Amino acid sequence: MAAPSGEGVYVRVPVGDRLIEGSLAIPENARGIVLFAHGSGSSRFSPRNRHVASVLRRGGLATLLIDLLTQDEEEVDLRTAHLRFDIPMLAERVAGVTDWLTGDARTAAMRIGYFGASTGAAAALVAAARRPDVVGAVVSRGGRPDLAGNALKSVRAPTLLLVGSEDGHVIRLNRDAFGQMSCERRLEIIPGAGHLFEEPGTLDKVAALARDWFQLHLTGATHPV
Repeated sequence: MAAPSGEGVYVRVPVGDRLIEGSLAIPENARGIVLFAHGSGSSRFSPRNRHVASVLRRGGLATLLIDLLTQDEEEVDLRTAHLRFDIPMLAERVAGVTDWLTGDARTAAMRIGYFGASTGAAAALVAAARRPDVVGAVVSRGGRPDLAGNALKSVRAPTLLLVGSEDGHVIRLNRDAFGQMSCERRLEIIPGAGHLFEEPGTLDKVAALARDWFQLHLTGATHPV
């Protein structure tokens, strides 16, 4: 299956004994790349993450939207909702994709960032703790960083936690996780936003904050391109 028009090329990434599918897009002169770790029940075709990715690419960042589950695993997860909460397995795949990026000629010279949503944010943080020398920044959108457990203390990458003001339970979980981290970090509450950032303008705010965070920490830019 091809990647959606304008969103890059279809790639299959070997991770352990699995091949997982993604969409890789590299704008001209990109100096950093953001790997999207999708959340509960989502995929690389998530309209929200595709929107954020398009904003990042306009800001000069490459993107890789990857499905952390194979098609067979996704079918199982639709019935059981179990694999989406298997943070060690998801983190292992994020780390494996990171290794693939560092070895691919198209992306080997780029600093890597992670954009995680829901349970994907926990997987991203665990992987960031495992790959501290190559992961330069993490952004969590409505994420569950609490599920990263003890790995939170080992994260060195600057981390931005974005939560909707109407998502009270997840705000509390993010504040607890924030307190366990010692890296450069910021917690931003998006006014008027719920868990999925479906309210007008809220996802645009997420995308702009993520772009600025990645530009600063992956490319050294101090203002939007």
